[in-house]
Amino acid sequence: MKILVISNGHGEDEIGASIAKALLLFKQVTQVSALPIVGEGYAYQKLNIPIIAPVKTMPSGGFNQTFQQFWRDLQGGLLTLTYSQYQLIRYWGKTEGKILSVGDFVPLFFAWLSGSEYGFVGTAKSDYYLRNESGWLSSTSALIRWRKSIYFPWERWLMSRPRCRGVFPRDSLTAKILQQWKIPVFDLGNPMMDGFDIPPMTRDMLSSQNLTILLLPGSRMPEAQQNWHLILAATQAVLNVFGDRPIRFLAAIAPRLALRPFQDPLMAMGWTGEAASEMINCELQDAQALTYFQNNSTLTLTQGAYRNCLQLSDVSIAMAGTATEQFVGLGKPVIAFPGNGPQFTRKFAINQTRLLGCS
Repeated sequence: MKILVISNGHGEDEIGASIAKALLLFKQVTQVSALPIVGEGYAYQKLNIPIIAPVKTMPSGGFNQTFQQFWRDLQGGLLTLTYSQYQLIRYWGKTEGKILSVGDFVPLFFAWLSGSEYGFVGTAKSDYYLRNESGWLSSTSALIRWRKSIYFPWERWLMSRPRCRGVFPRDSLTAKILQQWKIPVFDLGNPMMDGFDIPPMTRDMLSSQNLTILLLPGSRMPEAQQNWHLILAATQAVLNVFGDRPIRFLAAIAPRLALRPFQDPLMAMGWTGEAASEMINCELQDAQALTYFQNNSTLTLTQGAYRNCLQLSDVSIAMAGTATEQFVGLGKPVIAFPGNGPQFTRKFAINQTRLLGCS
């Protein structure tokens, strides 16, 4: 059996890649390939999962929710890229390959277009945005209540086609709601939490008195850079409150992003060093991590120790999607605030708060 994993975003690529790696353990699976619709698919590349179509990072980073952003993507070659991806998806379907779509409506629609059998891992939507176990949230409109689900009717139609062999929602509440329709729903938990089942790394090398704060600016430029300025302002407020107490900040930067836009604001705010700390790098298992110093506190930039950062940190200042939810999934609290978008807007932050609750 050949399987093509289609995903549309940095977090979705990470989830798709982890599933692809697991699929390769089954002897019935002879080939697993990937098609990252947004970005260059670094998560697949680092696991040596072949990418079957041209990939390119669009100016909007995939969040072309305004005409201006959409126009920039068109100028950046969106139509040509999408058409070439469509052709390869159709070819994959004709060769009797199966499709696993990860994300939202777009990969689900592409899977349906393939003409092949497909599954859908729904990572972008949860009914917790609209309700909880006790009933509808007061902010949920009558129109949405009439719709009965976070998923639109056309999304549910794609999920209920005979060629759709499995739908895997991100939580039990969403799975329960989707079971009202003839949709092959499987409630198997949240795939974004896979891979965190190893014991946290020992912290003996660093003092347990240190408060460790994770910084998550997001994965799309230029939004991540704008978020970074807001997060750095928050770190200064933290240092002011805690005074002389040593604070350790760990900044998990997406591997495909250039580091310079994150380094320059640091130095402008008085952080010095830009050196490799053998103690911290050993604990993170990232020899390329750079550590900066301010008084008796440290701030480390890493692009190769994402999961270790989540395991080691006590609390997070976050303006991200999947990463924020993974951190809360580990039972740890997050402080978040809206940015200028296009992803981490006030609406996104409010929806994330509804999803994650008191954490």
